[in-house]
Amino acid sequence: MQPEAFRNHAHDLVEWIANYLDQTGDYSVTPQTQPGEILAQLPALAPDQPEAFEQIFADFEKIILPGMTHWQHPSFFAYFPANASPPSLLGEMLTSALAAQCMSWLTSPAATELEQRVMEWLREAIGLPKHFEGVIQDTASTATLCALLSARERASGFSINEHGFTGQRYRVYASSEAHSSVEKAVRIAGLGSTNLVKIPVDSEFALQPQALQTAIETDRKAGYTPLCVVAAWGTTGSTALDPLAEIADICEREQLWLHVDAAYAGSGLILPELQQLAKGIERADSIVFNPHKWLLTHFDCSAYFVRDAAVLEQTFGLTPEYLKTAIDRQVNNYRDWGIQLGRRFRALKLWFVLRSYGLVELQQLLRNQINWVQELANDIDAHPDFERLAPVPLNLVCFRYKPEQIAEAELDDLNANLLASLNATGQLFMTHTRLNGVYTLRLVAGQHRTRREDVQAAWEQIQTTAQGLLANRV
Repeated sequence: MQPEAFRNHAHDLVEWIANYLDQTGDYSVTPQTQPGEILAQLPALAPDQPEAFEQIFADFEKIILPGMTHWQHPSFFAYFPANASPPSLLGEMLTSALAAQCMSWLTSPAATELEQRVMEWLREAIGLPKHFEGVIQDTASTATLCALLSARERASGFSINEHGFTGQRYRVYASSEAHSSVEKAVRIAGLGSTNLVKIPVDSEFALQPQALQTAIETDRKAGYTPLCVVAAWGTTGSTALDPLAEIADICEREQLWLHVDAAYAGSGLILPELQQLAKGIERADSIVFNPHKWLLTHFDCSAYFVRDAAVLEQTFGLTPEYLKTAIDRQVNNYRDWGIQLGRRFRALKLWFVLRSYGLVELQQLLRNQINWVQELANDIDAHPDFERLAPVPLNLVCFRYKPEQIAEAELDDLNANLLASLNATGQLFMTHTRLNGVYTLRLVAGQHRTRREDVQAAWEQIQTTAQGLLANRV
């Protein structure tokens, strides 16, 4: 593509993108697409000859766009959000234009030093002590793996990287509500799924500290070496908050690595009132949260903080001759702070977001979303045919439809049908989980385009659809 053609197409794309951002709410949140439908429209082989950009983009609009789920839709209430604000998008555009590979200071000094400064901004914003140092990882899954590998190496005197396992029988502890990425990290770290000990939770779905202490003591007597506790501050199922201070007491007493998985909820720590609910987080060895979920920054961007960066570097540092530079001892080479050698310039979009909105505006956005869901929780509590199934510390409510004339044994199917019916409209998108074995509907209002009226409209639609399902059963 020649420069003038690029310029023209780029201008056209910016217009299309701006229109899309204005009109996102006009799309169906989820596509009405069947499996294989997109694939059937794509040629089996790549083209031998160049194709015009106009044709490529026409196929994007005809084939690809109709099969997309619109995560930036104001009625996207599923999973957790993947926010993508306009300032972040502009930062991503510049990142793509620069196309830098930011593995070390020398390969892009500005990228390294901006990442260092932005992570210091975040550290201060969420109330961590100054001895924590941060690095941007791609996802929380990667950060949790980094934590387990660091814990493994520290416990083994950094010998497993060198010699492999030599009979160690390590155990990792997390609540039964912990994210599946914890078990995946345990597998990849070579510890084995059977050595992930799932600790029972209390009535609020938070880890029980006494059960954790008992499990550790039992394992020591059985010849295992307790290694690490992964505490969840905001579980995926219900945003339950594990008691960090009590868990930190145990980890300090037992000399275990404490990793706090705050992937979604951690962005909320920019609110002083939520910092009060995270007492003990300052005693963790590592912490992760995702600005790409609740802090208006494009995927992927995970903020990973460590108490002792030397452990991180000793775990991951490996410098062949062709990567050595004269200033290595004076700078941070972030390739040595994680798994990846090659690194994107992720700090730029985060810098754009923090400067474009400022902490005050970001705090107000998060407070609004929390308040809207608290209002919804109150409406659910007041409705005789609905039941809230978990506390609502943040902006996620877990509930089910429970009309008194329907037997308990039928409620799971009823609620699964309710969810399918709601999502089939394309007017909103929700997902489910199971809490205490019960099929549970989840509604999280974390998309930055969502407004109070969107949450209220979703609640009206939920009630109307539920009543229609019940009427059809009679």
